[in-house]
Amino acid sequence: MKDYRISTGAAYAMVGIGAIVMLLPFYFMYVFATHTRTDIFSLPPPLLFGDSFLDNVRLLTEKIPFWNSIGWSLYIALASTGLTLLFCSMGGYAFAMFDFRFKRSLFTLVMGTMLLPSFLGMIPTFMIMDAFGWIDQPRALYIPGAASAFGIFMMRQFIGASIPRDLIEAARMDGCSELGIYWRIVLPLLKPAMGTLGLISFIASWNNFIGPLIVMRSPEMYTLPLALRSMQSPVNTEWGAVMAGSAIATLPLLILFAMSSRRLIDGLTAGAVK
Repeated sequence: MKDYRISTGAAYAMVGIGAIVMLLPFYFMYVFATHTRTDIFSLPPPLLFGDSFLDNVRLLTEKIPFWNSIGWSLYIALASTGLTLLFCSMGGYAFAMFDFRFKRSLFTLVMGTMLLPSFLGMIPTFMIMDAFGWIDQPRALYIPGAASAFGIFMMRQFIGASIPRDLIEAARMDGCSELGIYWRIVLPLLKPAMGTLGLISFIASWNNFIGPLIVMRSPEMYTLPLALRSMQSPVNTEWGAVMAGSAIATLPLLILFAMSSRRLIDGLTAGAVK
């Protein structure tokens, strides 16, 4: 029993130290957001909050269309999340409940795309978006990734483990159409997995930097990560303003994650045990 208590205490200590190490960058980001550039680069650097946050926000809005960039980021993140939930749930439902020719081969092909480095698609993505005339258009950011391999895999696993085939067959025998089965039966039962996938998709889209860097050209169309990056230069970067923008951009994600962390864990583990 004594050894068990010691090991448990050591485990809690390690977790606590790890949590502190991971939270330190966020703490310093919010601290630096309240200081000027001179204060940030002073020795020792400031460890407590200052009184320059409003000045940094004013400087931020003068340098870039900050609130406009937040609006574009929110629009693209919501559109991307909605399309991802729709197409991934439909794809997962098809792979879990339907038997069709080349099913295994198609699913293997979908999963195989997860092994490819994301940077390999940068040039083809630009060429396709340019051919469609979608350069500098928000649709170029939320349509190409509407059906992710991870989302389809996650939905397939959850549906296969949580929704009985007998329930689907009973609905078919009662005369319900396939679309009606998906809309009235499958979707309501997918709420845990949909919540988790929606959270992951929203955060990924909100933080996306490479995508806008490839297809966005006009500063007024920049999303938030790209707009903040445009403020940085080899000299005279207003780091206080950059930190203020980063703090404002990060705050919604921290609140969202804190409110839905339990649902995220439940959704990730759902379907792991049948």
